[in-house]
Amino acid sequence: MSATFVVIGGGIAGVSCSEMLSFLEPNHRIILVSESSLIKTVTNIQALTKTITNFDVVEKEAQSLAHTHPNVTVILDSVTKINTIDNIIETKSSNILKYKYLCICTGGRPKLITHRLPSKYILGIRDTDSVEDFVEKLSDSTKIVLVGNGGIASEIIYKIRNVEVHWIIKDKHITATFVDPGAATFFQESLNQTTSSSTAKQMRYKEDGPKSGAALGPDWYKNLEIYGALSKSLPDNIKIHYESEIADTSLCGDSSSLHPIKATLSNGVVIDCDLIVSATGVLPHHQFNIEGANLNLSKDGGIVVNQFLQTSIENIYAAGDVCSPNWPYATHWFPMRLWTQARQMGCYVAKSMCANFNKEEILQDFCFEIFTHSTKLFGYKVILLGLYNGQKLGQDYEMLLRMTKGHEYIKFVIQNGKLQGAILIGETDLEEMCENLILNQIDISPYGTDILNPDIDIEDYFD
Repeated sequence: MSATFVVIGGGIAGVSCSEMLSFLEPNHRIILVSESSLIKTVTNIQALTKTITNFDVVEKEAQSLAHTHPNVTVILDSVTKINTIDNIIETKSSNILKYKYLCICTGGRPKLITHRLPSKYILGIRDTDSVEDFVEKLSDSTKIVLVGNGGIASEIIYKIRNVEVHWIIKDKHITATFVDPGAATFFQESLNQTTSSSTAKQMRYKEDGPKSGAALGPDWYKNLEIYGALSKSLPDNIKIHYESEIADTSLCGDSSSLHPIKATLSNGVVIDCDLIVSATGVLPHHQFNIEGANLNLSKDGGIVVNQFLQTSIENIYAAGDVCSPNWPYATHWFPMRLWTQARQMGCYVAKSMCANFNKEEILQDFCFEIFTHSTKLFGYKVILLGLYNGQKLGQDYEMLLRMTKGHEYIKFVIQNGKLQGAILIGETDLEEMCENLILNQIDISPYGTDILNPDIDIEDYFD
């Protein structure tokens, strides 16, 4: 089989890339190679500002992509070898695919804790299948250890009920991947609140056999009911262990123990538990051999790409969690392995490949001018903009804060009288104003602290 464009990976980046290629080049064949019979596709896109979007990620049968995009062929297989000399891909099922342009969107794999435990006692959460496995195992558990301090760990800790949880984080405050200690304190009020559940109305599919599924999208936990084996949730069922990591794990040798696992922390604390859940981020995932020129890799194993998401081989591109951007970043942008950037990269890499194919010039997409991320944590709408935690600024910046307990948390990062980043938690309606202030670098020093005065409609002035 041959195609003008071949895309590897059925996650958000790979599917976004295939859909955009189909739109831009309707007369050329596109092949999407997916290990999983389920793909992730983006729906219900809502533009909040020029660069911030909200969207749902829907899980669909892979072949549905071919129904809506006639020039896309979906092959359920895994790539074993890429021949960069003859532009040929070999798959596990002995398929031979010839390409003109190739895009690698194979995503990431969970950074699992490596200790002496049978696999049934330790679970990494990354894709839909692992979530289903987690829900099933949790139903038989009364006490678990959760490791990690990013988005998925924060979402899990907020959602689960009827189980004792020991949350192991290496930082001084919760959700440190995204927010500062002040916002963490704001969130902490929500930890033991009961959330309302709604029945999942989204159609779900299941596949047989072990597969490498695509990453979870936003609100993956929204309609899940996640319960442990206790009859009810205790008011203090969550115990947070700050500035600690798991040093060792073993099976309990004492038959009188109520729990099969013994986890020893770096601070010496020993916890007996039924299950260890690892939500410690991802590493780039690419398990194929390369014949011919090798791809340049970063220190963490990501495929190095330039400003056009082009690898060290001219007709091979990469997007999403598998790649490591290597260009002079815009002042207010930096890479982070998030589903928002996976979608942005997937759409942009399709434009880059088409421009190369048609010998056209392309300018880098505007989304790479400013870091943006819209999500939901602990039941609150969260928007991160620019250098929201003072990234790149060293110690040379000031912060303005406004917090209303249980309602909103707003932080502005200001340097030389100009807004460099912002954290907006709750229904603040300030995202467009903040985006404009960061992009245009308007001097806001004349307004002082009044810029966050709730009695002044400052957003109307700047919009």
